[in-house]
Amino acid sequence: MPIGTVLVANRGEIARRVVRSCRALGVAAVAVHSDADAGAAHVREADAAVRLPGEAAADTYLRADLLVAAARAAGADAVHPGYGFLSESADFARAVEVAGLTWIGPPPRAVAAMGSKTRAKELMAAAGVPVLAAPDPAAVTAADLPLLVKAAAGGGGRGMRVVRDLAALPAELAAARAEATAAFGDGEVFVEPYAEGARHVEVQLLADAHGTVWVLGERDCSLQRRHQKVIEETPAPGLPPEVRTALHEAAARAAASIGYRGAGTAEFLVAADGRPYFLEMNTRLQVEHPVTECVTGLDLVAWQIRIAEGAALPPDPPAPRGHAVEARLCAEDPARGWQPQPGALHLLDIPGVDAEFTVPPGREAGLRLDSGVTGGERISVHYDPMLAKVVAWAPTRAEAVRRLAYALERARLHGPVTNRDLLVRALRHPAFAAARLDTGFLDRYAADLGLAPAVPGSPSPADAASSPVDAASSAGPGRVAALAAALADAARRTTAPGAPVPATLGGWRNVPSQPQVKRYRAEPDGETYEVRYRLERDGALAAEGFAGVRLVEAGADRVVLEVAGVRRAYEVADYPDRTFVDWPGGSAAFTVLPRFPAPEREAAPGSLRAPMPGTVVRTAGLAPGDRVTAGRPLLWLEAMKMEHVIAAPVAGTLLELTAEVGRQVERGAVLAVVKEDVAASDGAGEERAGEEHTGDEREGKEP
Repeated sequence: MPIGTVLVANRGEIARRVVRSCRALGVAAVAVHSDADAGAAHVREADAAVRLPGEAAADTYLRADLLVAAARAAGADAVHPGYGFLSESADFARAVEVAGLTWIGPPPRAVAAMGSKTRAKELMAAAGVPVLAAPDPAAVTAADLPLLVKAAAGGGGRGMRVVRDLAALPAELAAARAEATAAFGDGEVFVEPYAEGARHVEVQLLADAHGTVWVLGERDCSLQRRHQKVIEETPAPGLPPEVRTALHEAAARAAASIGYRGAGTAEFLVAADGRPYFLEMNTRLQVEHPVTECVTGLDLVAWQIRIAEGAALPPDPPAPRGHAVEARLCAEDPARGWQPQPGALHLLDIPGVDAEFTVPPGREAGLRLDSGVTGGERISVHYDPMLAKVVAWAPTRAEAVRRLAYALERARLHGPVTNRDLLVRALRHPAFAAARLDTGFLDRYAADLGLAPAVPGSPSPADAASSPVDAASSAGPGRVAALAAALADAARRTTAPGAPVPATLGGWRNVPSQPQVKRYRAEPDGETYEVRYRLERDGALAAEGFAGVRLVEAGADRVVLEVAGVRRAYEVADYPDRTFVDWPGGSAAFTVLPRFPAPEREAAPGSLRAPMPGTVVRTAGLAPGDRVTAGRPLLWLEAMKMEHVIAAPVAGTLLELTAEVGRQVERGAVLAVVKEDVAASDGAGEERAGEEHTGDEREGKEP
């Protein structure tokens, strides 16, 4: 039966993606939104929207009753769940069908069959699909190590831990159960062998209700942080033909064994010896589906809708062409333990993006952007940190990777700190170019990628990667960017409202003995730059500490400087909270500091402050007066679907614990105070961070 109106039971990037396909098919789309998302892009772009009162996902996007009621209120006749949230809830799928609506997804029985990883493995083993053994935790020995503890429900890294010490297994099992219960309402966990050096490869499936199953190639998703995908590509590079064939056949058997319908993905672990093992089946669309669309020319969302209407697939799928690579651009700081970065997003601009989100016939190369937000929005603390997916496709892998790295490097991202630099470094890493991929890639090359603390006095990864002309000057790239920001600010202040900005600084009146002074703090590393400059009588720039730097022109938003004989244009954007400077191959963000800073108020010794806004989800059950050891977890803070352990930085006595479960805290709020045991002190006298990160993705398996 034809579908007229679809309720999109999701938010952000995937909601916008579904709306686009609905529009292309001539189908009306209805959005839902929490109070935090009232002004979001997916709400603005839909034909209608229904409010879900509240902000937290548990009160809004995870409420099946509210979603069904919203569909009825808006007159929708079908529901598309997207990914994450309730997309793999068999109960939600049944509730949609009981309400007389069309469920755009696999049958509820298929969702239920694959909803538990342990049950899914049993079904796949019976169907002849190879699986990893799940040993009894009570019977494992040191010979079975390393092990991976996993939650049976949900995914995305929540309840997942690697165990290398047998004595640590009981504690890790207990912690995984607690996290899984909090995240998914199901505390079942299991263990399986942890395959060192394995690749994560998945197979895209599309099946109709008439017995046709398409295998649309495979994707390599090995580049991960904390079991969360970062870069994906298709086809999987360097995969032996016999392994590729085995994966495709196993995926097709998996789909047939449960009477699958719609889009789905069979995920596998390919061990270092080349043997594949079934991990799980995602009974929904994947976050990384765009790479498959780019090489096949298909609109998978449109096909989901057609299949739900009863349409039959052609006998054979289209042959794939070329190579596609996707990078997930997230508001998080990889150099600081992937700390999430909520806040205002002023600008998200990726140069060279195509308007089409699928590949028209004859198009061999291009760049695609699937974003959940636009400039002018705020990145909420309540949801995941992914801002957008940037996808490049080309006839060859090398060209696709090069296009993607180039586009990311030249993106203008004004707002929270992102993982952009990490993505560029990973794409350009020699091991990635050589397709030496496995799930330990980011850990193995952490120092190269800027994930490890820099050696004091050594250049940062960003500076080390800068062009030689910067090294030839006495000023590094960050310092030159600060100079550009200062010159743009001066141009802005000396131009009358409504008058054209001067092309040069020749009209400025400066007293040579009194240089202009501006102070900036680079974000997020905190380095402070004091820029002192003046304009000589002949128009030349005299700037202290900038030997080899010559001013070419300056305006309120564009400054051209010649550095060691090489000319570059610096684009400068000024916002109430930050100043951003972009130039070919680099970018910088600054907070403007007062020229004469006021004395800072000192924090109480031993204070542990919240590293970001969030919600206290658990405490360790300690009370003031209790003794703690260094590294002892005190509480868990959740922000942007990530759980962060706030641990004691030193051994000592817990003097104060202000955190309470359910309490929302702002960045910098004091959560606890620990008085250091002088006898155990190392004498450094420096405050040490007491925060680390575990887990990811509370709602659903992705993004």
